[in-house]
This record gives sequence, C-alpha cells and structure tokens, in this order.
Amino acid sequence: METYVIFRRSGWSTVAELREATERSASEGDQMPEDISRVRSYLLSEPTGKLGTVCVFQASSPEAVRAHAARAGLPIDEIVKVADTVIVRPDPVPATT
Repeated sequence: METYVIFRRSGWSTVAELREATERSASEGDQMPEDISRVRSYLLSEPTGKLGTVCVFQASSPEAVRAHAARAGLPIDEIVKVADTVIVRPDPVPATT
C-alpha cells in the first residue's frame, strides 16, 4: 500500500452534506479493506464559501482511490502520491468550547 493525498475542492455546501459523504466513504472503504484505508481528513474552508477536504489514504493504487470515490459518490480534484512523511509536531488537538 502507498500513501496518497486526495484534494476535494469545494465539494460540499454544508457540514451535513460532508458528514453524509464521510459516512458513504467509510461504508465503501469497509467493503474494500485490501485496497484502501483512510488515515485522516482535513476540512477546508474554501474561498467560495463551500467546504472541501484534503484526505490522506493508504491505497493499493490511484485507481483504487478513484474506484472508492466513484462508489461513494465523492469528487476528486487531484491525487498525489506521498514520497515521505516528516512529522515536526503532532496534529493539534482542537480546543473544546
């Protein structure tokens, strides 16, 4: 398995739409565990006012990423293979309100 970053720009208008997409993604991923596994996603506040994501997946190939997205009804703007990982600090923990 390789690590890929997937850019999904301005794919959703609301957080509720994004949550539904996340549920579909998880369900489809559960059906193809030997081909794809989501590591994490970051929600983007796009200049258009819409929501996008940057997702990190481990997958057998870019084709597996595309197949997963098609089955889950998710957009893909770009898939980039990760060459290496450099961790300077762990991801910050969001503040609780």
